[in-house]
Amino acid sequence: MKKSSPTILLTGFEPFDGATVNPSAGIARRLHGRKLGRHLIEGVVLPCRFGDALAMLQSEIRRLDPVLVICLGQAGGRAEITPERVAINIDDARIPDNAGRQPVDQPIVPRGPAAYWSTLPVKAIVAALHARGLPAAVSQTAGTFVCNHVFYGLMHALRRRRGVRGGFIHLPWLPEQAGAGQPALALDVMVGAIEVTLRVALRRKRDLRAAGGRTH
Repeated sequence: MKKSSPTILLTGFEPFDGATVNPSAGIARRLHGRKLGRHLIEGVVLPCRFGDALAMLQSEIRRLDPVLVICLGQAGGRAEITPERVAINIDDARIPDNAGRQPVDQPIVPRGPAAYWSTLPVKAIVAALHARGLPAAVSQTAGTFVCNHVFYGLMHALRRRRGVRGGFIHLPWLPEQAGAGQPALALDVMVGAIEVTLRVALRRKRDLRAAGGRTH
């Protein structure tokens, strides 16, 4: 049976490193089932575990056959919502994942490309968020933990799915996670920001050309 609505797959991560919350999971749950025009958002929370997270993402892509995939993750200490430009083919974990795994200098896909570019309009997303008074910047590194692991695996999986775009966005801490003087954003603010992001990603096929990553 043909799907009634084209699907957007939006993923977040469970809490990790002893935390009890993760903004990316909250956003994925909040937006699950929401419609953007004729598109249906399917929100999924991935385990923060090397291998398992990617296997679950690949399974959801096969199940849902989405037209757009955006994966979200937490980057504590960042002050801005940061669409990632590039994923690199390396796992190099500073801390163990939620299964106690801590790979060091291991390729995500043996003999795979060194890197994949996001296919999201990352600068257009940043500009749209700035227009709404939201802090945002293009990031040039997704790290080497499970976020980059999933980002690289996502782009590797999408390389043969013509017309399906995808990428990764890092988020600041929630206020309850941040210490005194540390940057944070409220969940409602980030939910709204990701709604804007999804609309821009669906609408724009070409990115802006602007110097640097902030489009000011």
